Amino acid sequence: MAETKPTAKPATSVQVKKSNNAISYLAPLICILVGYCIWRFLLGNPSGFDKVKEPGWFWPTYEGPKSALNKMYLGGIIVPILIGCFLTVLTFVIERFLTISKASGTASNADFIRKVQYHLANKNIDAALAECDKQKGSVGNVMKAGLHRYRDMISNTELSTDQKVMAIQKEVEEATSLELPMLEKNLVFLSTIASVATLLGLLGTVLGMIRSFSKLGDQGGGDAARELSVGISEALYNTALGIGTSAFSIIMYNVFTTKIDSITYGIDESGFTLTQSFASLYK
Repeated sequence: MAETKPTAKPATSVQVKKSNNAISYLAPLICILVGYCIWRFLLGNPSGFDKVKEPGWFWPTYEGPKSALNKMYLGGIIVPILIGCFLTVLTFVIERFLTISKASGTASNADFIRKVQYHLANKNIDAALAECDKQKGSVGNVMKAGLHRYRDMISNTELSTDQKVMAIQKEVEEATSLELPMLEKNLVFLSTIASVATLLGLLGTVLGMIRSFSKLGDQGGGDAARELSVGISEALYNTALGIGTSAFSIIMYNVFTTKIDSITYGIDESGFTLTQSFASLYK
């Protein structure tokens, strides 16, 4: 019986993408610091108030706000945190928009896959690879990795057709496993803030109402009732800012996940195209 030599596993053409997520974790802290500066020096500018009651650096007490923005300052120390959350959402929305737009490619993924199918049907691998270079994006990258293995398997005489198809499929899966994390990166910040912002807004409102009712108990009388209504209106700015931030985060999260699902479908279709084409043309 002839002895068969084990075939060496073909080297993958997929290259590991190195990414550093340190900036992603620093961004929320930086945004909160910026939010504090906006709250303290812009919303809390002394020129926007009639009276400075208790001067101080961290949280001076002002009275008589001249505009709605100045009233927002009186909402309390939770306001800069909420502003920081909104800036964090805005930062990652811009970052994800740029990343996912680049991952979507330069043209329609459906049209790109049809062009590749046409070239594969004519056994023109180089033209199919040229289409990948034009398309770029995640679908183009996965298709390109699969096409390189596709071309290697054509000249391979040691493996059966089923083994060749499995090798192409594995190459596509490895390329996919490197592309998808880059698409979903930082979406966790949007989903987290979508849940936390509303709670922070309610916390700020509760703290503001506690302060207002405390003044009502200390002063009493008609002036106290007026102070209570003013304090409650100021506290509700926290709720409004929290709900607005949460709504914006939820909307953008759903927009990005929809785009990612579309790209994922294109990746799955590209893998199916390669395996089915090879199985039918190179039996």
